[in-house]
Amino acid sequence: MTKRNRIKFLFMIRPLLLSFLLTSSLIACNPERVHYTNELKAEMADSKIKRITNADIIETVDELGGKISTVMEKELTVQLQKTTNPVERAKLCRLKNLPRAKAIAERYDVDIRLLGEPDIQNMTLNIKERDILDAYLYSVKQKQSPISNIQKINDTLLVYNSVVPGNSPICRACFGNQETPFAVWHLGFQKREVVRRMNSSVKKKKS
Repeated sequence: MTKRNRIKFLFMIRPLLLSFLLTSSLIACNPERVHYTNELKAEMADSKIKRITNADIIETVDELGGKISTVMEKELTVQLQKTTNPVERAKLCRLKNLPRAKAIAERYDVDIRLLGEPDIQNMTLNIKERDILDAYLYSVKQKQSPISNIQKINDTLLVYNSVVPGNSPICRACFGNQETPFAVWHLGFQKREVVRRMNSSVKKKKS
């Protein structure tokens, strides 16, 4: 290679070398860059919702809510029947010492609570949910059988509510001081997690 060609070659590769060194330096100085990039990719993947509508999301929440509330109701009933200790029963009604409750909450990223008549005045709850609790109580007093309900609290949270049957030991054990046997399951679902699960389900069906 002649001297002129060597000089020309160096001028050609110089910008590539500078770019490589700059990229290496940025990654070395900012070890969180790769982690951030992965999070950014996840965000972008979540934003690419393929063929998923609000109706699909509501249907999925309804299905998950029905299954979870059924499982929780069965487990809580079984555990309440094992003890008459008021302290232990109070813990169970707050869903303490229920392994499946914790496991389900973590698996589905869902907020699980058992609500009663006093929660109609619970200002920590969204007014939409307090209104539905009030409507549920009225229906129960009228000897009606309320169906499950899904409330869109905001752009990120959907709440599934389901009334516990009045003859269930849960109503008597957890809200025995109420004139009307009344208890409601509150299941708070994060919309993003629901969509992610739906996308994962679609991918599995395609593969």
